[in-house]
Amino acid sequence: MDCNEIKVPEEFSDICPFSDNVFHSEMAKLVEEPGFKHAVTYVMPNVDYDQFCQQLLKINNKRDFQIGIMHPFLEMLEHKTTAGVSCSGIEMIDDNVSNVFITNHRDIVLDASFLNINLIRQNKPTTEVAIGNNLLIYDWISSLVRLNRSFIVKRDMSKRQTFEAAQQLSGYIHFTLTQKKQSIWIAQREGRCKDSNDRTQESLIKMLALGGGRNIINSLKELNLMPVSISYEYDPNDYLKAKEFLLKSKDPNFKKSQRDDLFSMETGLLQYKGHVHFTFTKCINEELDKIPGDIDKNELVRTICHIIDRSIHLNYRFYPCNYISYDVVEGGIRFADKYTSEEKDSFFEYVENQLAKVDIPVDSNDIEYMRRMIFTMYSNPLRNHLAAVAELK
Repeated sequence: MDCNEIKVPEEFSDICPFSDNVFHSEMAKLVEEPGFKHAVTYVMPNVDYDQFCQQLLKINNKRDFQIGIMHPFLEMLEHKTTAGVSCSGIEMIDDNVSNVFITNHRDIVLDASFLNINLIRQNKPTTEVAIGNNLLIYDWISSLVRLNRSFIVKRDMSKRQTFEAAQQLSGYIHFTLTQKKQSIWIAQREGRCKDSNDRTQESLIKMLALGGGRNIINSLKELNLMPVSISYEYDPNDYLKAKEFLLKSKDPNFKKSQRDDLFSMETGLLQYKGHVHFTFTKCINEELDKIPGDIDKNELVRTICHIIDRSIHLNYRFYPCNYISYDVVEGGIRFADKYTSEEKDSFFEYVENQLAKVDIPVDSNDIEYMRRMIFTMYSNPLRNHLAAVAELK
């Protein structure tokens, strides 16, 4: 147990990570959960579960759990399912300052996990992680993430409850940055951006500003917002997202099931992602200071969203699949010098193999629609990058 751990006020007790003084007792309950055992043995089929549990029960705090258990597990996933996880711009992080790292959102689990891998490798403190309660399908999942330094974002409530939850969440984030001196990861929007057209939700900025007083700029500056641009070469869920687009085009009221969410998490974790890169960018406080003081509140929020979006859009890393997809969607050869004919054929084959995994009845028009959506997903980061570059000229 960390004797210096800051006590969290009771008002945040139902959303914050478990404190180190209850870590062992909560872990003891977790290892008895059949669902946890099933998940561990599914993801690590060669594990001796009883021996693994003994290892877990020797751990007494969240940091040792992250470093001793989660980090090796994530490195195993990196080795098996990526061509490498890398980062740039990490020198932007001031070791004496806690940040809210705000990123585009590609993978339900791995965005924050791979971010923390990069921080560990650079001897930086890891972050607490925001996770929506819609993903906490079973109680044991909620326990696991809170043992792993995650805090809960409450969703799907009444309007009044939503505002109260936003106040609580914002208060906890400000407390964590200013009192615990702990950095945080949060996605720029609720849920993954299905078509990779990354845009920061205005409601997120309004939530973040609630906990630091009436002045939005000062409240956000207290959080030291640092945009981080995430680039996956391949998205294992691309065909599932295309399928969801198709189903919603046929039925606007279509909603994924909990089973769909679990399968998306499993697919993102275990299937191949190619290269994965994180670009840390400059804290936006200087940009916030440049915003006129007499600006309308709604315009202020939109301006802040744009500052974050521009930073993310300017700093993607691109792969042949992005350039190929852009040329396919635009019907041109603007980026033909960025890929070979072999890379183009290989990516086309990849797309067809992904489409073949769709498990619902489809006709040729449906296939063409989903194919178009996959190419759109891979082209949108480049399209937004080009627009951000043009804006700077």
